[in-house]
Amino acid sequence: MSKLNFMSLLNYILWNVSPEIFSIGPLTVRWYGLLFATGFLVGQQILIRIYKQEGKTEKHVETLTIYMLIATIVGARLGHCLFYQPDYYLTWDHFIEILYIWEGGLASHGATVGILLGIYLYSKKQVDQSYLYVLDRLVIVIALAGALIRTGNLMNSEIIGTPSSLPTSFIFAHSLDNFLETNPNYEKAIQEVWFTKRNVDSITENGLTLTGLNLNILLAEKNVKPEDINSFVQIYIKAPLTKPGSEISEHFMVNQGKLNFNTSYNEEGYPVISVDVWGIPRHASQLYEAISSLLIFFLLLYIYNLKKGKTPEGRLFGLFVILIFGLRFLYEYFKEPQVDFEIEMVQTYGINMGQLLSIPLIIAGIFILLRSFKKRDEIV
Repeated sequence: MSKLNFMSLLNYILWNVSPEIFSIGPLTVRWYGLLFATGFLVGQQILIRIYKQEGKTEKHVETLTIYMLIATIVGARLGHCLFYQPDYYLTWDHFIEILYIWEGGLASHGATVGILLGIYLYSKKQVDQSYLYVLDRLVIVIALAGALIRTGNLMNSEIIGTPSSLPTSFIFAHSLDNFLETNPNYEKAIQEVWFTKRNVDSITENGLTLTGLNLNILLAEKNVKPEDINSFVQIYIKAPLTKPGSEISEHFMVNQGKLNFNTSYNEEGYPVISVDVWGIPRHASQLYEAISSLLIFFLLLYIYNLKKGKTPEGRLFGLFVILIFGLRFLYEYFKEPQVDFEIEMVQTYGINMGQLLSIPLIIAGIFILLRSFKKRDEIV
C-alpha cells in the first residue's frame, strides 16, 4: 500500500515509504535494521583495508567490530533510557523494558559514550594500538554508519523536523497509513491508499504552511452504503485529524475542523473515497544529518589518506567530534522535541537535551584537535 511520492520537487516531497522491505511469515526485514547492519559490515571492510595498510591483521578488526557492536547497541539504548526517559525506565514496572531494543529508542549520544568505553577496553589489550590510534581510524567508518542510520530514521519517518515552508520540505504520510491499518478489518475493507495533489494554493493556518492533498481510499467491497462510507470517514479520518496531539495531526490537518470528501467508482465498480486534507511540510532533519555524516566520512578519509599511518593522533577523532556534534547542535533547532520534558527545557534554557549533551563533546573535540597540532612536524 505504501509508496514513495515525489509529488512536486518545487513545492514539497510527500514521503510515504513503508519502513518494512518485506515479510516472510513472522520474519520482517526493515530498512532501519538493514542499513544499521550495512554500516557495520561496510565499515568493517574499510577498517580491514586501513589496518592491513599499516601492517596489522584482519583479526584485529574482527575483535574491534565485536567491541563496537556491543558498545554501540548497549550505549545507544541506555542513553535513550537514561537521558530521555529516566522517569519511565527507572521504575520497577518498566525497568525490564530497557532490554526491549526491538521496540525502538536509541540515542546517538549514548552510543558515543558506549563506543568510547568499549574502545578503551579494547585498546588496553592491544600493545601497539593506543586509545586515540583506534579512535582516529574508527571515526572514519562511524561517520559512514551514521549516514546510513540517519537514512534508516528517514525510512522509519521518525525524528521528524519542525514545520517548514522550504521547497525541500517533507510531508511524512506514513503515519496516516499506519492508523488506517489499525482497522481490525483493514485487509477486508481497504484495497489501496494513495495521495494526489489538489489544485489549490498552499494556505497558512496558525502559523503553519499547509499544502492541499487528496487522500484516496479504494474500498474492497462494491456495495457499500453511503451512510457506512460517511461513518468510515468520520471515525478513521476526521477523528484522528482533529484530535490534538495525535500522531496523524503532526502531519495532516483539516481546514477549520471541516472535512470534505466525495465518493466515485473505478472501472471495476469499487468505491473510491477522496478526502480533502492539508499536509504539513517539515524539515527533513534526518536527511540533513545523513548528508552531513556522509560528507564528514569523505573528509576524514581524505585527511587520513594524506599521511595514512603517520596521521597525528587525535587529529581525525577531534575533527569528527567537533563536526558531528557541532552540526547536531545546529540541527536540533530544526527538530521536534523527542520527549515532552524537552519542550519545557527549551522554553527555560533555550536548548534541548541533545544540544546539552553535545556541548561537552564539542569542547573535548576542540581540545583533542588542538593537541594534535602540538608538534609542527605533525601538521597535515
